Amino acid sequence: MPATDPAARASELRRFAATIPERPTLAAFLQESGLELTDIYSGNYAWSDLLHAAGIPILAEGPQERTLRKAMGRLLHLDDNERICTYRDWARSPNPPDAASLVSRQRCLLHMLLAQILQSAQREGESLEAGAAELWKHPQVLDELGQLMDVLESRIDHIHQPLDCRPDAPLQLHARYTRPEILMALGETKVKTATSWREGVKWMPEQNADVFVFTLDKSGKRFSPTTRYRDYAVSPRIIHWESQSTTSAASPTGTRYQHHVQQGSIVLLFARLSPDDRAFWFLGPARYMSHQGERPMAIHWELEQPLPGDLFQAFGAAVA
Repeated sequence: MPATDPAARASELRRFAATIPERPTLAAFLQESGLELTDIYSGNYAWSDLLHAAGIPILAEGPQERTLRKAMGRLLHLDDNERICTYRDWARSPNPPDAASLVSRQRCLLHMLLAQILQSAQREGESLEAGAAELWKHPQVLDELGQLMDVLESRIDHIHQPLDCRPDAPLQLHARYTRPEILMALGETKVKTATSWREGVKWMPEQNADVFVFTLDKSGKRFSPTTRYRDYAVSPRIIHWESQSTTSAASPTGTRYQHHVQQGSIVLLFARLSPDDRAFWFLGPARYMSHQGERPMAIHWELEQPLPGDLFQAFGAAVA
């Protein structure tokens, strides 16, 4: 039976638990078993499910236990200290954070966390306070959240920098974010809006920001010929990006792209290697350099900060 089979994992966890005096932790079991996080969370499974299957006592279950456990796998991409440390501190507190007393940046972080975990459980129009209260009805989920943050902290592999031009937005350069997290970080508070965004471009007038998310490898069947825009890194500082197929240079959108510096708006770029990736690397703010053609416009953007060497190499391999 393969180690990634749930029954095999549970059996291995039982054997491991019998060799230690304390309750096994996610970090300790990963180190002992050699499994990856993706093995634990495959098939909508969770660490709490594995504990239960192995007959190891867990904390009290909440009213939406099944749904929230399944959501834990949506956090595996977290890779910056700010989110990881903040979420761990909150998870290990007996009470939810007082949303009313949080500064704007922390409120965004709470929105981001709830958008990931409560996607299918949070009701439209529900307040931030109500969403946090709902999550805190699930002690075992919170315990798992804290343990997962411990593991993710040990795997941070880039040096991150805050988005200086938007200090209230908890976005770190070269960290990874899902679409809902991106919008929540930039001030979107409506769950339905954040979780239903599917396009590659979004103009956020209240933030005076153009947000682009794009996939580098478009060779799969998910992309039609009309959406296989050629997006790639020319160099660590220059990104070649193609607009939507209806955008002309003289249109309001095309004009805004070309003159965003003069108009005071910002352009934020996010990229992922393939459509199977849940999250996008935040490449940071970019400045318009030049373009060729239209419908689509093939634009060269200059990044404020260069790509790390590993990301530049990975981006080049994805489109080779």
